[in-house]
Amino acid sequence: MADDRLIVALDVPNIVQGLELADRIGDAVSFYKIGLGMLTGGGLALANELKQERGKRIFLDMKFFDIGATVEAAVRGIAKYDLDFLTVHGDPQVVRAACEGKRGTDLKILAVTVLTSLDRADLDANLIRPGDIAEITVERAARALEAGADGVIASPQEAAMIRALPQAAGRLIVTPGVRPAGSSSGDQKRIATPAQAIADGADHIVVGRPVWQAADPAAAARALIAELPQRRG
Repeated sequence: MADDRLIVALDVPNIVQGLELADRIGDAVSFYKIGLGMLTGGGLALANELKQERGKRIFLDMKFFDIGATVEAAVRGIAKYDLDFLTVHGDPQVVRAACEGKRGTDLKILAVTVLTSLDRADLDANLIRPGDIAEITVERAARALEAGADGVIASPQEAAMIRALPQAAGRLIVTPGVRPAGSSSGDQKRIATPAQAIADGADHIVVGRPVWQAADPAAAARALIAELPQRRG
């Protein structure tokens, strides 16, 4: 079984391309992320196929944000698919509703703190309070974990600070914004290498384009895994 610390983002338009890519990657990857961009292209069907028929772990990245009753109902529906991770926005009331929706299942609720594509200028434009973006991210992480989140999504640059939180003991940190050394940053503004993200406390790294745009996606995935430090403990 491949090292499940690497989660490959299947950021392709539809289920056909998703399955083709999974076939090309084969046993090199055991954990996939399916996001909102594929929702209308058969994303849930792809998630179910990869989970039930191919034995893969699945991270459904929907970033739910709505009133509590709606979030709870949506998560309860998703939980029936027997998937592994689901994202919601890290506002405490959203996290509490999601935790209620997944009650009695093994689905892990991951809270989004501050999107890795945002910087301070973006937060200003969104009327988010002044302050250092890392401090805001860590505070949002603490509040989400206190509300019951199983883990958080955060930039690798904040992973070490979040891991140091008392609330983070035994919880997951999943980091997008990860790029192999020497690769393009793309649309991410707060990035780190795979090895640095894991060393700083992340449990899983999420990588998309550096794998699926590679001429040999399986080889690219294996090279990423080779960059990771030995498992702790």
